[in-house]
Amino acid sequence: MVPLVLITSHASRTAARAPAQARIEASADLPSEFGTFRVHVFSNDRDSLEHVALVRGDVAGVPDVPTRLHSECLTGDVLSSLRCDCHAQLERALAQLGERPCGVLLYLRQEGRGIGLTNKIRAYQLQQQGYDTVDANLALGFAADERDYSVAAAMLRALGVDSVALMTNNPDKIQKLCAAGIDVTQRIPHEIEPNAHNLVYLETKARRSGHLIGSGRQAAAGVSSPRGEGDARDE
Repeated sequence: MVPLVLITSHASRTAARAPAQARIEASADLPSEFGTFRVHVFSNDRDSLEHVALVRGDVAGVPDVPTRLHSECLTGDVLSSLRCDCHAQLERALAQLGERPCGVLLYLRQEGRGIGLTNKIRAYQLQQQGYDTVDANLALGFAADERDYSVAAAMLRALGVDSVALMTNNPDKIQKLCAAGIDVTQRIPHEIEPNAHNLVYLETKARRSGHLIGSGRQAAAGVSSPRGEGDARDE
């Protein structure tokens, strides 16, 4: 694990809103190839989507819980697309959590960085015409990243988790989760080796979205924040 990286940015869109609320609607044990998890399905007061938590061990009241926030990616997670690193990131997170006494993976229904499956495929079409992932989203009328983590924070609170060691390369995710009231005490790097199909995608993450991979990681080296101090910006 590495110290939390501090990158200043504008305040989160959700900072001024009342905290989101989430409630567990169904739970069961889930044996998997990565170990046995407890699966929880949530409802919340921000959207009508069924967000999911996979919990390893007892996390309630435990500080610095290893945690991964994974946004849904049908093409990667299910169809094993090589255009992104989502499938590999999901499997690596589950494998790492399965080796730990406790941990949480939140599976957030935020397909296409929050623009939905149809628009993600439209963005793919633009990328085939030469747009990068950021410009494709902008051309469709969206922000570069439309995701929100207020529901994720509410899910963690419902699980009794107040502080996490976040498995991420994305400083924006850190900032938004902190703004939603969860103490991100450490960052666990979660970098995946590129392939011929996603190399430009990963380079764009680092160059335009500030992800701490490759050159983006090197550029941010040496800039850190003590526990609980300041704001930071994450996937």
